Amino acid sequence: MIDNASSPAHPHLLVSSADRPLPLFTVAQLRALEAEGGAGLPPHALMARAGAACAQYLVERASHDGSLAVEHPVWIAAGPGNNGGDALVVATRLREAGVAVEVCMPIEVKADDARWALSEARAAGVPISHVPPASLDSYGWIIDGLFGIGLARPLDGVFADLAERMSARAGTRGRVLALDVPSGLDSDTGNVVEGGAAVRATDTVTFLGAKPGLYMTRGRDLAGTVTVAPLGVDLPVAHAVVRLNAPSLFVERFPSRSFASHKGTYGSLAVVGGDTGMCGAPILAARAALHTGAGKVHVAFIGEGAPPYDPPFPELMLHPPGTLGFGLEAMDALAIGCGMGHGPRAVSSLKQAIASDLPLLLDADALNLLASETALADALAARAVIDVDGNADAESGGTACACILTPHPLEAARLMGCDAAQVQRDRIGTARALAARFGAVVVLKGAGTVIASPDGRAAVNPTGNAGLATGGTGDVLGGIVGALLAERLPSYEAALAGVYLHGWAADTLTASGRGPAGLTAGELAPVVRDLLNRLVYPTRD
Repeated sequence: MIDNASSPAHPHLLVSSADRPLPLFTVAQLRALEAEGGAGLPPHALMARAGAACAQYLVERASHDGSLAVEHPVWIAAGPGNNGGDALVVATRLREAGVAVEVCMPIEVKADDARWALSEARAAGVPISHVPPASLDSYGWIIDGLFGIGLARPLDGVFADLAERMSARAGTRGRVLALDVPSGLDSDTGNVVEGGAAVRATDTVTFLGAKPGLYMTRGRDLAGTVTVAPLGVDLPVAHAVVRLNAPSLFVERFPSRSFASHKGTYGSLAVVGGDTGMCGAPILAARAALHTGAGKVHVAFIGEGAPPYDPPFPELMLHPPGTLGFGLEAMDALAIGCGMGHGPRAVSSLKQAIASDLPLLLDADALNLLASETALADALAARAVIDVDGNADAESGGTACACILTPHPLEAARLMGCDAAQVQRDRIGTARALAARFGAVVVLKGAGTVIASPDGRAAVNPTGNAGLATGGTGDVLGGIVGALLAERLPSYEAALAGVYLHGWAADTLTASGRGPAGLTAGELAPVVRDLLNRLVYPTRD
């Protein structure tokens, strides 16, 4: 199977990306692999397989929902390159299957493979027009075969117009299938090529392997449901390849929950934060840590006016300001930064946390302090060197006490000394650069959260939605990941699991009608508990 580092040999196999740690390939990697994988194949074989796979996808969908009705033909937009050739093969295969199709090809295809596909389509009697119809309303499926991964300039002219019309169709409950990638999307980054137009699809069948841009930034909105068509080509997977985050990458790292255990078995977490007026942030994090299975959770407040206890969750142990030394040596992990502010007490607390030998999670104001206080940043980097030299964890491939940083794009930009737009232009590169600089696992939050380890491993997270765009959800994530550190998961796997569960909880709430609008941060933790137990600790009949 593809998630075991190789593609299936069957040329027409379709692979869902749901819950699979698929390798994610850049354009440069795919070009090299395509040339290597196509060696020895008959002429036009990869294009023939790509088109046949997409036709198969539509036929399989129609077998469940009847979406290839005779009275609603499939309308196909074919571009001038090989993506247009793929589209013409789709048209030919559907026509041969008795499905009504129409092709719009504003500029006749030029590449050799695509010319072959055009001759096949004409021989099959596929209707081909050079002028787009006045309306797309009478069609069933719309197929975007304008441009693939090779696009280097923004869509313009008739292609920009077609992209806007197809996107409008997708936005009104129409069905739009993109071939390989939605036209106009940078498949490496998830951004739109040079800020131009792009197709918004409901479905994407992507060829050979999955691409990171389908799961990040604008790609999350533009690609819709992603299915991989390996085309019968085995793609070698390097050790440090970027992957799609999935449960199989972290489930085995969770501790067993045996009868002969106690609260100390599952670790003690200290949550540090909450300057005056911001006490809710560490409480949200601490509640999430309880729901994620930490044995004991302490909250150390930075500012005045903190409550003496948390009435809904009296299990939390709350400590007044200035008591970070309440027993730090007895903790198993420390999460610091939620609502912490930038005052002297915050600086002192962060300095003490970095000087400890505990697994750390740094979020929010702790990250801003790192960006503004060179001494703190240097201390954190030096701490990582000590961990690598003295506490190497060969089994996990990382460091025993490595820190986890959880910046959003603006916080990452402050740490990098750039602007947020630059971070978003290369999210994977930014996450890896920060991981290397601080010797830390980095969780770069956003659409398609990137998790990067100092050892080169990286993953893009597929879960989560716009319901997370509300105050406090980052604090909840910090509590979840902090709890997993306290439960002694390796830092990289703790980050993978926390991000996945956090997003999955938002998806679950949204599916039940409690999001994306109006979802609140406090609703996430109980759902995370349910999903964690379902995934890792299912009950036996």
